This record gives sequence, structure tokens and C-alpha cells, in this order.
Amino acid sequence: MSVWLPGAPCTPAGCATHQGPVARRITAVARLTAGLLTALAGILVGPLVALLALVLGTRFRHLATRCWTRAVLRAFGVRLRIVGRPYAPRGSLVVANHISWLDIPLIAAALPGRMLAKTEVRHWPVLGPLAARGGTFFLERDRLRTLPATVAEMASALHGGARVIAFPEGSTWCGREQGRFRHAVFQAALDAGASVQPVRITYLPTGAAAFVGEDSLPASLWRVVAAGELTAEIRLLPAIPAGSFPDRRSLARAAQRAVARDSANLPSLSVHQFVNSIPAAASSVRTPS
Repeated sequence: MSVWLPGAPCTPAGCATHQGPVARRITAVARLTAGLLTALAGILVGPLVALLALVLGTRFRHLATRCWTRAVLRAFGVRLRIVGRPYAPRGSLVVANHISWLDIPLIAAALPGRMLAKTEVRHWPVLGPLAARGGTFFLERDRLRTLPATVAEMASALHGGARVIAFPEGSTWCGREQGRFRHAVFQAALDAGASVQPVRITYLPTGAAAFVGEDSLPASLWRVVAAGELTAEIRLLPAIPAGSFPDRRSLARAAQRAVARDSANLPSLSVHQFVNSIPAAASSVRTPS
């Protein structure tokens, strides 16, 4: 197993169990069908969106991505709650804790960008083609010698103003505990002179969304749609401005501490409020007083 992408101690039997209300079977089947169809519709429309984005710009592509991923989450029966505001500018490294495959559409619903993912994701049904079309950086975990080139690609994208998203824990954890942030991805932010936007992801109840260990994607999908109530919360924490830390180790530790600590004072936004807050936040880095 890769040193950079270690495995978590979480297991499906010990962590990925739903303890809350359960949806009726017909509701779960309807959610599963609606979610898959909504995801498929996004893939089919993707080339048209990409074409329109050439004319209308990145802002249009991000708006389309947010609308579509929110529709996917809603179709699967997942409620979305956004807490905080996007402090960092568009060209920033977004780092988050990692719990589930749901993290991918969840972050895209708030902060669309180019993601870093393991190569296995490329072959996943539905999510794989979507990730490839979204400009995902794929990392071969068993070939560490490819890591510097991937980091260089990320740095180039950041320098060009793109938002790059990574899960520095390198593996999914159940949500009750958090893994150590690996350092490599933070080198991209240092090389590009980019800010880091820490993000904390939480699911309530936790077990329904957890996708850990040798869990299968179909089993995880069924737990999600069969949950009576599942809320996904994404907390956008104050950005770490470029140049705040001299090396990737200290930068990684700072981001990890930010994600781990409680941030109950952040404002909760409706989707409409969040979208309206993006233009102002994209022009400069803001930190709360």
C-alpha cells in the first residue's frame, strides 16, 4: 500500500451501518433510480455544457456543475447544508476530510473545480466518466514516481486560476475519526502561490454515508437511498492565505487543525445566499475578524 495514500482502520461492518430512520423500500428504489438517471443526464449533457462554457466562460460551467450536483444529491435523498462562505479566490487549493464517494458531488455543489482522485475512480460506473470529463487529476497510488508530475500539473492549474480539490487523508474514514493530512498536495499550493481553502464534511447520521475499507459502491448506494433522513453538511472554513507557511508540512498541519476543530460560529447559508456570495468572495481572500 502507498505510503502517501494509507488505508484507514475503518471497516464496513464496524462503521458503515445506518442506525437512524429507514425509508420504505419503494422510496429507496425510487431514489436510486432518480439519482442514477440524474447523474446519467449530466454525463450526456456534459459535452454541450463544455461547448457553451467556451463561449460563456468558467463561471457558467461552475454554475451548471453546482445545479447538476445538487440535483443528484437531492435525487438520492440527501439534504445539503452549506455553512460558511467561500473565503478563498477561485484559484485555490480546496482540502477536505474524506468520508464517502458522496464527498465528490457534495464539494462540487459548493465549490466546483478540478479534483485529485485515485485512478480506480476512472473505471467507476457513472462517477468515472463524470470525473474524467471534469478534468480530474488521476493519481496511480502504486506508482509514487508519478506523484511529482501530478503535483506539477496541479500547481500549473492553480497558477492558471483553476480551483483544485484534494482529500489529503488519502483514504476514506468513517467520519468519527480523521486521518493525518499527507503533505504532497500542499506543495502544489506553495509552488503556485495559491491560498488553501479548508473544508469540513459531515454526514448525519454518519454510518449511512460512510464508504470505507472493502465496501462496494452498490452497497454504499443502497445505504444512502435507504436512509430515512440523511443530511450532508459542508463547512467552508477561513482560507489560509498564500505564503502563510514556509513548507508543505506546516501548511498541511495547519489545514488539518482547521478541519478538525469545531467551527460552530460559521453562518449557515441557503443555496441562494451561497450562490450570491460567490462573486464578492472570488475577488479577494477574506478572513473573519
